[in-house]
Amino acid sequence: MARDNQTGIFEFLLWGLSERAEQQRVLFLLFLWMYVVTVVGNLLIVLAIGTDTRLHTPMYFFLASLSCADILFTSTTVPKALVNIQTQSNSISYAGCLTQLYFFLTFGDMDIFLLATMAYDRYVAICHPLHYTMIMSRQRCTLLVTACWTLTNLVAMTHTFLIFRLSFCSKKIIPDFFCDLGPLMKVSCSDTQVNELVLLFLGGAVILIPFMLILVSYIRIVSAILRVPSAQGRLKAFSTCGSHLAVVALFFGTVIRAYLCPSSSSSNSVEEDTAAAVMYTVVTPLLKKPAEQGHEGSPGETSLGQSLLLVGLVMSAEKLPVSSVSPFSEKLHRNFYLKRLISESHTCFITTPLSDSLP
Repeated sequence: MARDNQTGIFEFLLWGLSERAEQQRVLFLLFLWMYVVTVVGNLLIVLAIGTDTRLHTPMYFFLASLSCADILFTSTTVPKALVNIQTQSNSISYAGCLTQLYFFLTFGDMDIFLLATMAYDRYVAICHPLHYTMIMSRQRCTLLVTACWTLTNLVAMTHTFLIFRLSFCSKKIIPDFFCDLGPLMKVSCSDTQVNELVLLFLGGAVILIPFMLILVSYIRIVSAILRVPSAQGRLKAFSTCGSHLAVVALFFGTVIRAYLCPSSSSSNSVEEDTAAAVMYTVVTPLLKKPAEQGHEGSPGETSLGQSLLLVGLVMSAEKLPVSSVSPFSEKLHRNFYLKRLISESHTCFITTPLSDSLP
């Protein structure tokens, strides 16, 4: 197809969320509510972490970064969708479409990388608790987040440049409510084989490698939980882990469905793709914060992350050489050592007596 046809295209038409006029009002109110709750909730988390010096720890640093990424992630798609519903106009300019695509990929991939980074933080806290503050130092945490931002920008620029090379002719209706890779390749009149290969291999690596790292980290965490002697403690830990894993599974499941599983261009397939896009662009950022807060907790409470760090410290203390005196003296020795470690590390806030947590 002639590339000259692209110069005459100044805007695309978005498929939207629904073609039924009676559903537009309900969808507008629903999406507006979810967007406001997501933005306000994440802003409050960032504000709380920034103003409370007790929360200046690696766990909360990553949580604040994830909150910022979620705000920017939802803001690339939802406001435009709300404007289109309100004005009954589904148009978006060519430049605006590519700009939306770039920032959507950047912040979406940032979400994925930060979830994997937080899983690594928990893995270190459980499996290497005595070296936690040395491994997860401020410099290393900053380096990890900087590396995440750098990688996401490189990936987004690669995909955006490949889309820029494509030609778009008469068919300009994008089968989605925002500009994404798959829908844009469907309406292109150029050969998209290179785009599809890059999406399969590069996109697959960006999605599947962090997903596998998260699974491995939680397998190690679950094995640590199973060694906790208290049945009530195991139940509480599993319930909190379950909520977080459910959100992670929902997020990665819909992302894998959208990017790694090809679909046809039929009406039913378009509706399924739109539903999957709504799940990982709007719903999971709304659900992620309660699940993450279940891990991190709030000041003055014993959260799962803090409790698991204590579990790791207890298991490590079991291996420490202690004086071979009475069992009571041995327990006091471990109790004193753990209190000193926790007071020096500043990585958790524990309100229950440590002696109650020891076997």
